[in-house]
Amino acid sequence: MMALLSFTACAQEDTQANYTATTASAGDEPLEQAVVEALNSESLQDTVVKTEAEWKKQLTPEQYYVLRQEGTEPPFRNKYNSNKKKGLYSCAACGNPMFSSKTKFESGTGWPSFYAPIAKERVKEVEDRSLGELRTEVECARCGSHIGHVFPDGPKPTGLRYCLNSAALNFTESKVN
Repeated sequence: MMALLSFTACAQEDTQANYTATTASAGDEPLEQAVVEALNSESLQDTVVKTEAEWKKQLTPEQYYVLRQEGTEPPFRNKYNSNKKKGLYSCAACGNPMFSSKTKFESGTGWPSFYAPIAKERVKEVEDRSLGELRTEVECARCGSHIGHVFPDGPKPTGLRYCLNSAALNFTESKVN
């Protein structure tokens, strides 16, 4: 029941949301350099494959539930929804850098939201009919873990809202002031 309530809040049209883009100012080029370095440092060709027993041993129970069992964490009570720091968000299962704080915005849904990944190749979008309606699931392109969902009600420039689970992410703060 909790997962259904969580889904409903995340999936609803966010017409009243106060979209406040957290994109940084022009003085933040070093963050862009950090993104480029992260993209260059890890190859997506290095697909991560583990048994469920190995994932269970590596991940916390909450991470396992979200990442491997496609669960949803509670809204507003998660690690990164209110995070305003500059940096990179990576897959908590395999470390694949996927999202930058430059595209994070306040959607009002209770989950961290982004209008674009740092590179399309970093995420995989999959048709999801698990609750009897069509949604688009977001998976890590490197290990196939469930990260969240993407909806067509986000801000410009993409009009997309990547509604993600904090439990599926690790955040690395940028060292740039």
